Amino acid sequence: MARRTVPLLLSAALTVAAVAVAVQATPAQAAGPSPFDFPGRGATVPFTEHEALVSASNGTSTGTSRLYGQLSSEASGREAVTLDAAGEYVEFTLTKPANAVTFRYSIPDSPSGTGRDASLDVRANGTLVKSVPVTSRYGWYYGGYPFSNNPGDGSPHHFYDEARTLFGTTYAAGTKIRLQVSSTAQSPSFTIDVADFENVPAPVAKPSGAIDVVADYGADPTGARDSTAQFQAAVNAAAGRVVYVPQGNYTLYSHVIVDRVTLAGAGPWYTVLGGRHPTQRNLAAGIYGKYVSEGGPSQNVTVRDLAVIGDIRERVDADQVNAFGGAMSNSVIDNVWMQHTKVGAWMDGPMDRFTIRNSRILDQTADGVNFHIGVTNSAVTNTFVRNTGDDGLAMWAENVPNAGNSFTHNTVVAPILANNIVSYGGRDITISDNVVSDTVTNGGGLHVANRYPGVNGPTAVAGTWTLARNTLLRAGNSDYNWQFGVGAIWFDALNGPITGAAITITDTDILDSSYAALHWIEGQSSGITLSNITIQGAGTYALQVQAPSQVTFNNVRASGIAQSNPIHNCVGSGFQITRTGTNTGWYTDTPYCGPWPAPQWNTTPTTPPTTPPASGNLALNRPVTGGQADVYGPGNAVDGNANTYWESPNNAWPQSLTVDLGQSRSVSRIELKLPPAAAWATRTQTLSVLGSSDGGSFSTVKSSAGYTFNPASGNAATITFPATSQRFLRLTFTGNTGWPAGQVSEFEVYAS
Repeated sequence: MARRTVPLLLSAALTVAAVAVAVQATPAQAAGPSPFDFPGRGATVPFTEHEALVSASNGTSTGTSRLYGQLSSEASGREAVTLDAAGEYVEFTLTKPANAVTFRYSIPDSPSGTGRDASLDVRANGTLVKSVPVTSRYGWYYGGYPFSNNPGDGSPHHFYDEARTLFGTTYAAGTKIRLQVSSTAQSPSFTIDVADFENVPAPVAKPSGAIDVVADYGADPTGARDSTAQFQAAVNAAAGRVVYVPQGNYTLYSHVIVDRVTLAGAGPWYTVLGGRHPTQRNLAAGIYGKYVSEGGPSQNVTVRDLAVIGDIRERVDADQVNAFGGAMSNSVIDNVWMQHTKVGAWMDGPMDRFTIRNSRILDQTADGVNFHIGVTNSAVTNTFVRNTGDDGLAMWAENVPNAGNSFTHNTVVAPILANNIVSYGGRDITISDNVVSDTVTNGGGLHVANRYPGVNGPTAVAGTWTLARNTLLRAGNSDYNWQFGVGAIWFDALNGPITGAAITITDTDILDSSYAALHWIEGQSSGITLSNITIQGAGTYALQVQAPSQVTFNNVRASGIAQSNPIHNCVGSGFQITRTGTNTGWYTDTPYCGPWPAPQWNTTPTTPPTTPPASGNLALNRPVTGGQADVYGPGNAVDGNANTYWESPNNAWPQSLTVDLGQSRSVSRIELKLPPAAAWATRTQTLSVLGSSDGGSFSTVKSSAGYTFNPASGNAATITFPATSQRFLRLTFTGNTGWPAGQVSEFEVYAS
């Protein structure tokens, strides 16, 4: 999203990167919990994260800060470790076997702003594994939005980048992996934030019957020459088949336009697409659907098991230099790594039923994802997002309504500008089961807004909004234009009142907010209900009220609020509070209205809530099998998006849908859903539930019965049974009064 272009006003203290301030103990104590400390929430990731701050090191702490423009403020947990002499290191002890690492780092920029290149050694139990290149070329922006690469503009920010490497062998748990400086000749210092260790599986083999983009069309896996034409020819010839991209690094000087095709790689560590036109710098590697103006949207596209790692070093909003773009309906992006592009996925509709899942989006110059212009029934789920230059995950209903979209089970860390997760306008939006942390400036953790061009009237916030079971950690920060703090969860009705929606925020933990926990600004809002909310720590207030609103608070409990008066309210009785249940620590009859206080940030770790979050849906994004009709594959039943669905072949009873929970789990409840749209008329499906410990021998968990799905009551059915330990659960369908096939949009399994 483009930011306001109000002149940048920063004090001198905010315009320079922080210097290292204290010798770090070995190991040191972290400033707070990690985004991965909340079971059942956020993305399930294939790596184990280790923070430099709590690892053995002879380096130096950066100190703790949340001030924009300081090195610490962009670090996970707001503190990192600097190495500034040959032989200095951070050493991580593996807790699980690993054959690869991704580490987040910063090195100083060159004086000209063109970038500095260096390397860091990776050592295992003292033995050199390899030297890994590092660079400042993808960080270090200057001045105000839309920013520059000119250090003379001042106000440096976006300091960090990430590098990854395969070790070439698998190291056992207990192995000590060091990131160590061999020389400071190329860079005077190296700051290490976190290291993510994983055991990368072997490359995915070519599927039977697939087109091979190298063997059949001559693409160059060495990256020495442009392969755009070869990719496009293979995709054009596919006609619904799989185009396989073998292991290699492929240079693309422009977009590959996809339609009715599967583009599959050997895995995101093995198949890498990148490149940028050497003279036309607005052309770069990307996978795009057809725009509506080109006869789109594209249909039935799957892109999986590859990486798009670009070469975008600046932000030019007019340039389409994103990993994914255009319009794709009934399409899936699965297990894709997106890095060093402008936006991971900027999707311009109208388009319907598009899902990004099981992916990583890192080091973008702008948003991680933006559902822009008429994107409906679409989702981002089980995806890890870090170090975006703008909103982490966004929806923007510019002039054409967005509806029925969801962001679920994602982890979004350190957006450098704006919000972790936001929807600008939209109808019937779900934002649930996410973890967001470490907002840097000009935004909060979760944002509901009628703002930005084209968000008003039919595109405004409307319908039913569900924000449930989210954890916000060190979220919200100062807006350098407004010169005051933005709340961890905030509402903005600048373009028109938020009055046509029922917005329910439930079972949410707001921890160690940088400024206020809850915030209302610019225009009137109503229809907001907060229920079962924990606020634990806020740098200023529990509530920051700058606009008239009507809000219901039910079981909202706050503690650790920095200001003795927990509410800042200068609109008086225009802010109407209804209290039900038990509410503590946040309410006063006499709110404060006055100058903004300096925030008070925790210098000791925040303790997560004593009651951990529920384990949630055990079937989410798990392996699932079942016969399918057309494009309605079984993966749609476990993707967290009720608008995508599985459908079995017609008139072929019985049909089954089987999910693998990964290990035997004690379960006692299944929730089945169909798409909530009224077009799905009421129907009764007859089915039984079977269970198995090995996937071979199944026994009856619940005998066959009829279950009614009625859109008037959510189009869902609940199946309960005595607690039983099962790894595999199978639904066996024998009838459906609405269609001659089994149909499920969400197959959810819950623990006893």
